[in-house]
Amino acid sequence: MQVIVRDNNVDQALRALKKKMQREGIFREMKLRRHFEKPSERRAREAAEAVRRQRKLMRKRMEREGF
Repeated sequence: MQVIVRDNNVDQALRALKKKMQREGIFREMKLRRHFEKPSERRAREAAEAVRRQRKLMRKRMEREGF
């Protein structure tokens, strides 16, 4: 990942880097890798995330269609 520092403005470049890392999901992955996660826990977490994503998608779809 690369960020260009313009006019020696390191603060702005750091903000841009953090935003890019957030979009890529690096912070989330770092948090997950701090501790070992059993395969069964991983499957359960991923299934729960899939359910959350699906519900969110359905909420947005219903809102768009006016239900």
